[in-house]
Amino acid sequence: MNSYGTLFRISTFGESHGPAIGVIIDGCPAGLSIDENFIQSELNRRKPGQSKITTQRKEDDTFKILSGVFEGLSTGTPIALVIENQDQRSKDYSHIQNTFRPSHADFTYESKYGVRDYRGGGRSSARETAARVAAGAIAKLLLKNSGVEISAFVSQVGELKVPPYTELDLSKTEETIIRCPDPATAEKMIALIDEVRLARDTIGGIVTGVIKNSPVGLGEPVFDKLHAELGKAMLSINAVKGFEYGSGFEGVKLRGSQHNDEFVKEGGRIRTKTNHSGGVQGGISNGEDIYFNVAFKPVATIMQDQPSVDKDGNEAIVSGKGRHDPCVVPRAVPIVEAMAAIVMADFLMRNKVAKLS
Repeated sequence: MNSYGTLFRISTFGESHGPAIGVIIDGCPAGLSIDENFIQSELNRRKPGQSKITTQRKEDDTFKILSGVFEGLSTGTPIALVIENQDQRSKDYSHIQNTFRPSHADFTYESKYGVRDYRGGGRSSARETAARVAAGAIAKLLLKNSGVEISAFVSQVGELKVPPYTELDLSKTEETIIRCPDPATAEKMIALIDEVRLARDTIGGIVTGVIKNSPVGLGEPVFDKLHAELGKAMLSINAVKGFEYGSGFEGVKLRGSQHNDEFVKEGGRIRTKTNHSGGVQGGISNGEDIYFNVAFKPVATIMQDQPSVDKDGNEAIVSGKGRHDPCVVPRAVPIVEAMAAIVMADFLMRNKVAKLS
């Protein structure tokens, strides 16, 4: 499927080396002020060519709104938004027309459809995520009306990691090219990525997402749990290999007496003393911070020769060509925020019909 969401629903289209990519947003309420400068600023955070530790493909990622907005306000009809591709180098991919790159979608796409756009990975390229970031920007504008704030940052590269988010000043995230709010660790991360880049290799990392001021009650029982939808949204992002929220896998080390979040009344509302639950209990938000980790694998394209096979199963050597990120996490930060915003906007709208009053 190329669509996601129930009431606030997005459908993306386009390929990495096609004329353009884009998104249709259906279900955005009428009367929302559409800040085009904000949308562009979000796209700028994701676009290629930002620094020495990202791909050097040059795309302005400027967008055009084709429908659904009139005099700066959403009309309630589908919002169509398009981003033209400008800097394709399709010749860089001619060598993989008949061979499969290790750990890419080449083989699976070929097997499923019998045909594939090999130029830059076509539809499987992370270029598609620019459309999600644009949609996520509109979702953020919708959430802003309810006071919901979404942020993400790079919390780990390789073995280098930062302290828990509660000990960090997240306002510093954008101050470094790695998008890590801990300056000392950020310097080490940048040096490590540059070292890996010069070795013609890649490395993975973790992006942590934090959602503040969520209303209590978002999420649906059983199958559409809030954390389940967040997990699905994050796992739909290219190169993601893992998702955890709250105490996550570390929580298995605790006993129930240590892990349970005790309820207290504070400032006129019910809260929890601790937040091992990650702001979600029974699949529904409880009003505390929602926090989660998204693990990204090392980028599959490396600037080295690798053994593989061609369409007929004959042995072949695949050479790394093109322009690629040595580590995807710096540019993944706005993508994680965008998908979280889309999930939260959808649940916020769904929650309006949960009860009569």
